[in-house]
Amino acid sequence: MTAREPHIGDVDPVTHVQRLLKAGKSREASDLIDRVLPGLADYDRARALILRAVAVYNLGPQGKMPAAVDDAFDAVRGRPEPYLHGHLYALAALAAHRRGALEQAVTYLVHSFSALRSIEHEDESAACGWFDLAMAYSYIGFHAHAISAHERCKHIGGKIGLPPEMLAAPGVRLRGAVLHDHQGDTESCVRILNDLVAELDQQRLLGTIDRVRPSARLSWVYAAARLAALGEHVEFDPRPLLPYTGVLTRARDLSRLGEVCVAIAQGRPIEALARLDAIDVSSETLGPAEVARLAALAHVRAGDHRRAYETDREAFRLSSAWGEQLREVFVEGIAARLQHDDLRRRVARYAGEALTDPLTSLPNRRHLEQYVANMIERGEQAVIGVCDMDGFKAVNTVHGHLAGDLVLQRVGEIIMNVLRRGDFLARYGGDEFVVVLPTTRLDEAGEVARRIVAAVGSAEWTTMVPGTPVSVSVGWAEVNGPRMELRQALTEAFEAADRAMLHAKTHSRARAS
Repeated sequence: MTAREPHIGDVDPVTHVQRLLKAGKSREASDLIDRVLPGLADYDRARALILRAVAVYNLGPQGKMPAAVDDAFDAVRGRPEPYLHGHLYALAALAAHRRGALEQAVTYLVHSFSALRSIEHEDESAACGWFDLAMAYSYIGFHAHAISAHERCKHIGGKIGLPPEMLAAPGVRLRGAVLHDHQGDTESCVRILNDLVAELDQQRLLGTIDRVRPSARLSWVYAAARLAALGEHVEFDPRPLLPYTGVLTRARDLSRLGEVCVAIAQGRPIEALARLDAIDVSSETLGPAEVARLAALAHVRAGDHRRAYETDREAFRLSSAWGEQLREVFVEGIAARLQHDDLRRRVARYAGEALTDPLTSLPNRRHLEQYVANMIERGEQAVIGVCDMDGFKAVNTVHGHLAGDLVLQRVGEIIMNVLRRGDFLARYGGDEFVVVLPTTRLDEAGEVARRIVAAVGSAEWTTMVPGTPVSVSVGWAEVNGPRMELRQALTEAFEAADRAMLHAKTHSRARAS
């Protein structure tokens, strides 16, 4: 078979596989994938391998699931499409949950949500991605998140015209309902089950019940059987729709557990208990406590209240165990995050200290070099200015180094106040400050230099260093994009600053004479 078969119609073979899976035809989907996989291009191959993992999960051979997920990861690695990653992470979460790695499963769920949320073009693949994330949330036990993800799936499906029955997922709310019952809130369980039975009645009235996936159809039917097992009146007889002879694990589990519910509702508790002893159901189908809860209901119907109490307590214990696991994962995750945040703060602090002048708290020479190098690499134009203090040696000689440090701090503050938003100032070393003016021409820099010289010269210095004048000279050089090296730009700026200082001293002497 080639990469496209004539009977598929107007969709590519991978989309056809996707629709087979949504119709509950996982065996057909798996066979089609095997036939078309060798002829698929990279993107379609990645999609097909993800869908093969879905088929493996639906068909139930748990030992094959990790290998199927690994194959899909190999195909998806490095690809830019967020749908592929979102869909695959949802399946990886299920695989991790099956082997008891709850923390990893939760991590995968977070990655799946993040990837799917970044999808810009909402199509059938996006709807299916949200659908499978909803299933993953639901099977792992995050029922509110599952409902939210399924609502997103239905919203996309409605926008692009997918049939509603294709994306039906009553099992999401069914699992939430029975969880309420396992934890003692039977009233909430009954309310949700009644809503599901009303949906079942509507599907039967519209004649669309046979179009939905077997597991979706049996979820509605099981809701009716479970209501009856709780002693509620149900007009609909679920028995004709309960039998299932297919290969889907969840559908088979719902069929068998539904027959137990019917036996309880019809007053055959011994038969119900015998059926429970004879079947092996996945804890993912309706949670780990459903078998024990049905046994408790059967014991109540049989009048054995001691056994009913014991098995009901067992159901509550099993249901609570998952919550305890989740709390442990949450606490460990918070602890790990706090440790990570603390480490990140330490690294940031040390990095900040390495790039900061301890005296003035301005960026230091290393920070300046990084800043200008990045600017040059981007090809940006700028002007670099060197502010060199005039006669600073006299400050240290006459007033001491402590006064000199105070003068340096004050000069840094004055220059910062003069600069414009977006300009950069660093202490280069000694009494030299370097200014970087991005997207500025030399003629514009001259005005900045005049403001710096005037602000420093007019500052009140008599209380700090009485009798010793404080002033600066400023020289500029242009950075001419990527062809100019930082060393060259700084050398030219220092030379220009020296010339400006000599010029200023010459004028000062001329005025004095």
